[in-house]
Amino acid sequence: LSTLATMSSLTQKRRALAGQVPSNYVPGLGRGATGFTTRSDIGPARYQQGGEDQVPQGMPGAAPAPQNQQVTPGERNVVSFGQAPAGYVVGAGRGVSVKGEDQVAPGTKGEDLGDSNYSEFYGYGEALFKDANYDEDDREADAVWEAVDDTMDMRRKERREAREKEELRKYRSKLPTLHSQFADIKRELGDLSKDDWLNIPDANDIGAKKRKAPEKERFMPAPDSLLAQAQAEQGTHAQLDDRQQTLGGIATVAGTASQMTDLNKVGEGRNTYLQLKLDRVSDSVSGQTVVDPKGYLTDLNSSIRNQTADVGDIKQARLLLKSAITSNPKHSPAWIAAARLEVIAGKVAQARNLIVQGCEAVPLNEDIWLEASTMHPPDQAKKIVAQAVQHIPTSVTLWMRAADLETEDKHRRRVLRRALELIPDSERLWKAAVELETEESARVLLARAVEEGCCPLSVDLWLALAKLEDYSNAKKVLNDARKKVPSEPQIWFTAAKLEEANGNVQNVSKILERSIRQFTDMRLKIADDRDFWHQQAEEAERSGYPGVAEGLIRVSINVNVIASERRRIWEAEAEALLDRGAVHCARTVYACLLQILNTKKKIWMAAAQLEKKYGTPEALDALLKKATTMCPKAWPLWLMGAKEKWLAGDLAGARTILGEAFKINPDNEEIWLAAVKLENENSETQRARTLLEKARVQAGTERIWMQSAMLERDAGDTEAHVKLLQEGLSKYPQFDKLWMMTIQAHRAAGLIDKARDAYTEGCAKCPQSIPLWLTAVKFEREAGQANKARSLLEKARLKNPKCPELWLETIRLEVSLEGGKKLASTRLAQALQECPSSGILWSEAILLEPRQQRKAKSVDAIKNCENDPYVICTVARLFHADRKLEKARTWFNRAVTLNPDFGDAWSFWYKLEAQHGSDMTRGEVVRRCCEAKPKHGEVWQGVCKKPGNKFKDDYKAKLLAVVEAVQDR
Repeated sequence: LSTLATMSSLTQKRRALAGQVPSNYVPGLGRGATGFTTRSDIGPARYQQGGEDQVPQGMPGAAPAPQNQQVTPGERNVVSFGQAPAGYVVGAGRGVSVKGEDQVAPGTKGEDLGDSNYSEFYGYGEALFKDANYDEDDREADAVWEAVDDTMDMRRKERREAREKEELRKYRSKLPTLHSQFADIKRELGDLSKDDWLNIPDANDIGAKKRKAPEKERFMPAPDSLLAQAQAEQGTHAQLDDRQQTLGGIATVAGTASQMTDLNKVGEGRNTYLQLKLDRVSDSVSGQTVVDPKGYLTDLNSSIRNQTADVGDIKQARLLLKSAITSNPKHSPAWIAAARLEVIAGKVAQARNLIVQGCEAVPLNEDIWLEASTMHPPDQAKKIVAQAVQHIPTSVTLWMRAADLETEDKHRRRVLRRALELIPDSERLWKAAVELETEESARVLLARAVEEGCCPLSVDLWLALAKLEDYSNAKKVLNDARKKVPSEPQIWFTAAKLEEANGNVQNVSKILERSIRQFTDMRLKIADDRDFWHQQAEEAERSGYPGVAEGLIRVSINVNVIASERRRIWEAEAEALLDRGAVHCARTVYACLLQILNTKKKIWMAAAQLEKKYGTPEALDALLKKATTMCPKAWPLWLMGAKEKWLAGDLAGARTILGEAFKINPDNEEIWLAAVKLENENSETQRARTLLEKARVQAGTERIWMQSAMLERDAGDTEAHVKLLQEGLSKYPQFDKLWMMTIQAHRAAGLIDKARDAYTEGCAKCPQSIPLWLTAVKFEREAGQANKARSLLEKARLKNPKCPELWLETIRLEVSLEGGKKLASTRLAQALQECPSSGILWSEAILLEPRQQRKAKSVDAIKNCENDPYVICTVARLFHADRKLEKARTWFNRAVTLNPDFGDAWSFWYKLEAQHGSDMTRGEVVRRCCEAKPKHGEVWQGVCKKPGNKFKDDYKAKLLAVVEAVQDR
């Protein structure tokens, strides 16, 4: 409505001015709706006419027509506005800047209307119409535009606020406020109790940190004159000086007493005093302190306080407690506190009198009676407790105190039976009474205890009674207990243990199934708590009841488990049970899992590993037979069964298992190789040769050809060995191990040219095989051809860039040559630049440094490859060389933990223990090495795979052989 009113008023004004148009009126000029005109179109901005600047009529900025101008009849009626007011500037109202002297008219306030104060977006820096009148129309128009601005602002409000919040969050993440930094700590303060608040220590004087530290005292050496004077004062004289002879003897001059003070005596006295103080808290034999850090405060509280401040505090506390007792004599804590205060003050007699007065004042409070019995001797304490039970006959604590004060069992028994007559429903009294009785008397007493009117809901009493009864009566007792306390699981578990203890294992599962069914019907939480059932199963296994443990696992195995999650959850639970030592429980979980997923090789392997580690050979054999029946294609199960038979000494049984495996898996390479290994390890070379001939026909893999050649090499048949290698290479030219064996065979026979032709052809066939390149380099190095070896290494590095093994061999080649250490350092720098995280290169870099610089180099190596076993082992060797044995053991342990398959680390560790360790430490290293079964390592592989070395699976023999090889390193 306000907008319509404004438009109406503007329309009326327009109509009023319709007939009075000025002569210089240009339509649209007021609102800026004019054509775009540049200065090049209209020429100069001013016209010189008659010596005065004029603007042509009709142009922007033209002066109004004179008042006496005649209007022709055909022209429109115009209204003359008269002369321009004083100070008028042409074009200033519409923003036209006029440069010159008349830009600021007289009488104006000097607004800057030039180009420098004008912006295309914001306009002029000051309001152009600030001197104009602000009427109602302007107010209504401003209200309309404010409403429009508010509407537009509301559209963008949510987006703007979200953007502001995000910017604030980013800003606070970089520069958080103190409130946000301590918000979590302040939140934790809400959980503090009142005592914790009171125990908060006072804040330290943090202003002391800002104060400038006092300057250190400077001590200057004493002059010789002072030392001479001190010596003269302490010395003795055998004659009198002239002054003493004149005065007639020795005279003491006033003021010289302080000068004759012996400073040494003062220091000795101070040391003596300090030694006396230290003797109180030190051992006179060893001189070591015997202060108990835990009981120190207790000792201070127990010491007698005779200081003036403590005496004053005791007096003040005595007055306060006296006032509390006088104002409220029925308040027992006040009496107790007053008596304890007197004990602290060392006035035991007054404390006893005071506590007796308190008992008389508050006879129905058991705490004050107990405190009185504690402060008095045993004889008087008995009398006090007797008075107490007369006033409070139903106090279990007082009766237990009375029994404790008795020294003979018969007197305690009489006190407890008297207490049970008055308090028959006290479980604590019944338990204390049963402990003092014999087995027969305890059975009678427990039978009375669980009757109605006594403690029929006490589970402990029921279970104790069942333990004292025989099998038949115990069953009746437990049945009665179940009826009285149907929601107690321990009664059911005890019944199951009772059945297992008496040989009725078949009843265990029935009892446990009934128990969980009853708990489910009663909607108890324990029915759905898997952790509770597993904890009870572990406890039963530790108690010697494996049947109960198995039953608990089986009845709760499906609780809160969906079918699709069974395998994942059950495997995780089995591993967790094994970690906690519950072997039988884990075995039961695997048995339940195999009932559902009996075709999964991984589950059978896990169960077999469990039986191998914790079970018996018979159980493992039975499990593997069942596993191979359910998973006949799982060759690891067949091999495990054959190996266990072989280790047990049953060679025929192992052959039988492998024969059955051949029938089901005739093309399996692993089974053929296992059979060959079995015959070869037992010196049955002909049987192994026959098996390999069949294997080459049926399976014919590259490993079988390699094993055939190795068998002939070990048998000493060089011709057959070379022939098999050539046949194998014709079938598998890409198999690098056959090429390496060919090179070794020719080299052993002295055929250097054939060996060189073999590695040349092999490297062309297998350019990516690093071991083959290294074998060729080793051959040339042993032949004395260093240049050829260097050429081979360069070619190998071009085909296999960023290979640390090739760089390592290059460095060692240069080191082995005379005067090649400098070039080796250059090659090492290039290698580390290309392979900055290679552990073997950093390890070699440490060993190439001089002894004094190895520590700094090892720090750089650890920074670049922190958890590399090669670097860790090298650092341990440095500690060993420096005789820092404990550090060396720690680093060797870290190396073998990072990579248990690294055999060199085990050998260097055993070398340390062989030199500086004991039989126990050496045995521990051997045990852990045999468990890890390492297979890799530069020295380890060279020794174990050396032709002629047959260690079988004796890892102790392998370890000792490798230790002999590293003795000179």
